[in-house]
Amino acid sequence: MNLKSTAFITLFTLSIVMATAQSADSLTVGDTTKIPSDTSYWKKGGLASITFTQVSLTNWAAGGDNSISLNGFFSAFADYRKDKIIWNNSLELGYGLIRQGDGSADFEKTDDRINLVTQFGYKLKGDKLYWSTLLDFRTQFQEGVNEEGERISDFLAPAYLLISTGLDWKPNKVFSLTYGPVTGKLTFVLDQDLANVGAFGVDPGVLNPTTGLYDVEGKNARAELGSFVKAAYAWEVMKNVSYSTRLELFTNYVEDFGNIDVNWQNLIVMKVNDFLTVNWQTQLLYDDDVKIQEFNSAGEVIGESPKTQFKSVFGVGLAYNFGQTRGDK
Repeated sequence: MNLKSTAFITLFTLSIVMATAQSADSLTVGDTTKIPSDTSYWKKGGLASITFTQVSLTNWAAGGDNSISLNGFFSAFADYRKDKIIWNNSLELGYGLIRQGDGSADFEKTDDRINLVTQFGYKLKGDKLYWSTLLDFRTQFQEGVNEEGERISDFLAPAYLLISTGLDWKPNKVFSLTYGPVTGKLTFVLDQDLANVGAFGVDPGVLNPTTGLYDVEGKNARAELGSFVKAAYAWEVMKNVSYSTRLELFTNYVEDFGNIDVNWQNLIVMKVNDFLTVNWQTQLLYDDDVKIQEFNSAGEVIGESPKTQFKSVFGVGLAYNFGQTRGDK
């Protein structure tokens, strides 16, 4: 998957989200309820930021390496609320690169993600309980490599599609709790080399030891049926300071019930002025089907097992806030 293809698919995804939001006046519920195009029922906004860091050392007695890093982040939402209808949409894009040492060193990824979420709710009782259907899609822009330079991931390898239906409890404007007792989770590995070795939990291929070729190629997708819980909180803590967090839990009914996949994301944004922003993002992941390689002191691979993954990205740089803020009162 080349850079042009990746950029095209990303722009295509963005266009779908924007077109869907703009064409809400054509959505019908049943035979009579129609969502009007009156924009007063919409809350829209987001953040775009870019952070650049350079470290240059000459005859520096304390030691260290020259480095250049660049991180970009984009987050947008479009939420609709009227009468018994609520519809929340969000898109997050993140990408970062770093190069250490002299100019001959290669750039390495520090951040790479695409996350699209849409959730539709219909009020059941009072002002807090909704019947809800959620769709969550996640993947990355381009390939990733391990410490030995071997390719271990790529665009749509993996990609995760989660479709859930259940109940959504919204006690106030800043918090929601979703429970989906009927949830399908699809894992895609569309790179055949990675699928052949069973990466990210798909069924591996059958290798012929004589020819060195695969008699049966690995599966490109894996389907799971289970239960899903999502807790989301978004709040404007004070003027120019916002905080959002999202915790997602999934367990498979059929295989290893009780083993829980975890995805916990946090974002703090502090606006210094119209164009300068400080932001801190963290993500914690755990998935029984994702095996992390283990190395000995000599750098040799000695095995692999599921492990807790954690990422933290802190940036100070140029940013632009547009529209409203989720969770503002």
